Amino acid sequence: MSDIFQEIDEDLRRDRFTQLWKRYGNYVAAAAALIVLGTAGTVGWREYKERQNAAQADAFLKAMEQSQSGNADAAKAAFGQLAKDAGAGYATLARLQQAALMAKGGDTAGAVKLYEEIAVDARVEQALRDLAVILIGQHTIDSADPAQLTQRLQPLAQDKNPWRHSAMEMQALLAKRAGDTAKAKEIYTKLADDLSAPQGLRARATEMRSRSEASAAFH
Repeated sequence: MSDIFQEIDEDLRRDRFTQLWKRYGNYVAAAAALIVLGTAGTVGWREYKERQNAAQADAFLKAMEQSQSGNADAAKAAFGQLAKDAGAGYATLARLQQAALMAKGGDTAGAVKLYEEIAVDARVEQALRDLAVILIGQHTIDSADPAQLTQRLQPLAQDKNPWRHSAMEMQALLAKRAGDTAKAKEIYTKLADDLSAPQGLRARATEMRSRSEASAAFH
């Protein structure tokens, strides 16, 4: 049974976590835009902020271009500068991108440390703080204490949280790591039957549930 779950886990992590940022990138950008554009005041202050935001957006896009062209060191430096100088929205996006580059470069511990800082930063939009927790789970799911990480993901697994499906899927993996296959099956069943869940995630959950049932019947 453990071999079956190991195979499934590897497939799930490869499919889920490598696409996590792509899946939620638009939402993160939109949330950051709302943060940045949400500040209002006098006409003069608003115009100043618009000019400032435009400059920050330009700097962020340039850093993204550096990242996509393979110039990781320059991109990390640019994102680091934005994290210090930019307003809340772009600063948070820059920190997330900086952490992603660190993880891609093999510095998982450094990336997790930065995600941790975002997760506990009261100045950051709650949805982005929750995203940081999801990304912490991504990089520590094989090493973190299953009970502790499951508990940390619990608030994100609630009905109205935008990250609930990813949080629940990680909780199912953690349940299997802890040997609680019944709990894992229960979570996968909820995900498979949830019409609001992403189609790919529902398909994975359905397959996991089916394999769990087949494995249980075989044994």
